[in-house]
Amino acid sequence: MGRTFGIWIRALCVGLLLLSGRLVVSIGMIADHLFFPTIREVRIRRPIVIVGNPRSGTTFLQRWLIQNDFGAGMQLWQLICPSLTLQRLVSRFVPFLEKISPARFHSTVAHDTDLLSVETDDAAVLFRYFDGFFVYGFFLAHHDLELLPWFDPQVRDTGSRDFRLLEAIWRRSMVWNSSDGIVAKLFSTSIRMPSFLEYFHDARIIYLIRDPIEVIPSAMSLVTGVQNSALGFWDLPESKQKLFLDRLYNSLVDLLRQFNSDWTAGRISRSNVLIVTYPRLMSDFKAVLHEICAFADHPIDEVLRQSINETGKTQSAYQSKHQYDLKKFGLTAEKIRHDCSFIYETFPDVDGHSLPGGA
Repeated sequence: MGRTFGIWIRALCVGLLLLSGRLVVSIGMIADHLFFPTIREVRIRRPIVIVGNPRSGTTFLQRWLIQNDFGAGMQLWQLICPSLTLQRLVSRFVPFLEKISPARFHSTVAHDTDLLSVETDDAAVLFRYFDGFFVYGFFLAHHDLELLPWFDPQVRDTGSRDFRLLEAIWRRSMVWNSSDGIVAKLFSTSIRMPSFLEYFHDARIIYLIRDPIEVIPSAMSLVTGVQNSALGFWDLPESKQKLFLDRLYNSLVDLLRQFNSDWTAGRISRSNVLIVTYPRLMSDFKAVLHEICAFADHPIDEVLRQSINETGKTQSAYQSKHQYDLKKFGLTAEKIRHDCSFIYETFPDVDGHSLPGGA
């Protein structure tokens, strides 16, 4: 990042901050066993995990399920600092930390993003190990060498390490929120669903899929928007912009391709996964939520029924405010449709022309 953007001092300072934060959090998580002994007794049963490419509607669905008591989720500041001991110490200062939060560079057009917002659990892996798809998508895609294979589980498998971390922070989240369930969001699970389900064998995966022509440029807009706000991405030479955009595009296609390959080859247990297309989530929210409740064995009382009905009315009229220009990213609708043809073949209703749904 120093070489790409000419920010050597900032890059080194951020690196030192991440290293020192990792040390402090490690000590805090050890102390948790002394001050919060109940975390040893917590068992994660049937966690609800929402998976899908960024900008597929995953954030909306996760936050809605948490707000309606399907389980606990983690706010961004808790993902950065998952130690309950440290959370007790810093919780009152969180509003003041927004000024230095990485979330301040995110656009709020799609949804609010700040330290107090429930966010993707992939962020925990980023801040704990400085690893995962976030690192590639925001940083290493700028490298002279193509480093995407570092994040291919068939080349370098960090699943066991990451799953243990998720289990540890989910237990703490359940204690913090006095909850008996978890509602997580993990887009990186797309590339390692079989091993994830081996570790969390009773997980309930809701795989959200949206038309790649809509979701891929939207995700690219998200990443470049953050980089431009923080570092001036669009001021880079065109050759550097193109290198990064091509790599980011390919990595987003790979997320879709790997899940699709595992799904069609039967490597994923169908009983653990519910497929939900974005068109159905928006146009038939009531039916989708009834399917999710049945899938997750979550009872529907009168309060939940009313919430489902009210949200269904607003969702059918929702229009996204997020706009993007395919040409800006060197893309065309034809190219995306060609490169992601496997998605349209496996999930023909993803473009909204038909809405049969189902797992």
